[in-house]
Amino acid sequence: MSTPSHALGVDVHNAGKSFGAFRALDNVSITVRPGTVHALLGENGAGKSTLVKGLVGYGLLDEGQISAGGREVRIASPRDAQALGIGMVYQHFTLASGLSVEENLLLARGRLPWKIQWKEERSALEAFMQSMPFRLPLDAPVSGLAAGEKQKLEILKQLYLKQRFLILDEPTSVLTPQEADEVLGLMRDLTARGELTVLMITHKFREVMAYADDVTVLRKGRQVGTSAVSATNRDALASLMMGAAETRDTAVMDAFNAERVARKPVDPAARIRLTMRNISIDDDRGHAAVKGASLEVRSGEILGIAGVSGNGQKELVEALVGQRRVRTGEMEIAGDAYHATREEMTQRRVFAIPEEPLKNACVASMSVAQNLALRDFDRTPLRRGGWRLDRRAMRERAAHLIDDFNVRPPLPERAIGTLSGGNVQRAVLARELGQPVDVLIVANPVFGLDFASVADIHARIMAARDAGAAVLLVSEDLDELLELADRIVVIAEGELVYETAAANAERATLGHYMAGHGDSMAQGTPAAEALKEVIE
Repeated sequence: MSTPSHALGVDVHNAGKSFGAFRALDNVSITVRPGTVHALLGENGAGKSTLVKGLVGYGLLDEGQISAGGREVRIASPRDAQALGIGMVYQHFTLASGLSVEENLLLARGRLPWKIQWKEERSALEAFMQSMPFRLPLDAPVSGLAAGEKQKLEILKQLYLKQRFLILDEPTSVLTPQEADEVLGLMRDLTARGELTVLMITHKFREVMAYADDVTVLRKGRQVGTSAVSATNRDALASLMMGAAETRDTAVMDAFNAERVARKPVDPAARIRLTMRNISIDDDRGHAAVKGASLEVRSGEILGIAGVSGNGQKELVEALVGQRRVRTGEMEIAGDAYHATREEMTQRRVFAIPEEPLKNACVASMSVAQNLALRDFDRTPLRRGGWRLDRRAMRERAAHLIDDFNVRPPLPERAIGTLSGGNVQRAVLARELGQPVDVLIVANPVFGLDFASVADIHARIMAARDAGAAVLLVSEDLDELLELADRIVVIAEGELVYETAAANAERATLGHYMAGHGDSMAQGTPAAEALKEVIE
């Protein structure tokens, strides 16, 4: 097989990088063959970002060598990387939303003449676009593009710069299943044609198995495995990521294997704990973010809400936890009116695990013990003498919760803002699930967390469900919803447009509705009929 003419192969030999006493990379070697898709897996802190920053010039390696196209190179800046044909598409879009596709492509060049010859530039861009496997209208405003189109534009920017080696950082995190498959399928086509080499950072095993040729796993800064994808499987990769020899909480592995374990079915006669009827909610600008939404969740059930970011999920969760007013409609907990006041949440045992917990559920400068007391610092046993805070009781309870929920380091006095993301989330779980729960509101609970933290947190959510809690799980990760939910409802443009049992869910159908290609929840669906009975 001949070497592809344009795709660039990259080799990293014995890479090392330290930040003070912390060893971020230790003797890592990786070969990314030209014209292939190479997946890079690892928990948070495994060294993935440090490695790719060395490749794109945002952080010189302390040790090791980089070879590109068979010759040793030095990448000291992003310009060095670009000169070699190495580019990167970041997890979050870097587009100028107020400009057009054409203008964003021109901006990617970095250096532009003081006067742009628009006729010549447009002609060249049209020729470039015609040569691409996917195309976008040059005059289309970026603000009007769908998430999948924006991701394509990010890739087009790199191809326009004639990059030969492309790093993709979690490339499908904001895409529908169809958009994700289309974008990754296009990457496969480009690599197969010898026009590009791709190094893909992802946490989704499905994407690795479906689209990558080779895979490398990092753990704690070290390379623990490299293999052809055809010679490995999901379980083997998970063991490498987590450390097969390490002792883990049984709940972690139970959560990892949750989709293979028979779960207790939802009792159709179980009490309805959470009801929303014709709820409408405005966003910060006064525009309708949620439009006439109705849903119900029973005791011992997880109802998942799927949708691309920005379709009303944030406002819905904020209304349920008292951070945003409901414009019209009614909410009920166990048949009683609910207005999401602190007193109601306490009495009705409503708890929440919000997105970005350090920002939305904690005070970063306060200790772990103080944050664990935010729910009930003014109640017995933490309050004594009518108004005084019993600091010994607060610390003792915190130590107990820290142990139960495996918060590390186990130091109640430590500022919670100094903990890792997974441990902040565990601390919030300890506060919200360390007592009986009737209703649990969860929003993107594992975004950005490492594999072990994800499995642990999923196990805690499942345990709450099995103990009888009604769980509303809002997530932009379809894999998470398919693994945990009993039912899935799709939200698009603020409306609930589709519902299905999770066991019968089809990715293509969910993606169709997530992209807005469907009507509001039709009469005759189980949810519609059940809600009709409740309302009547």
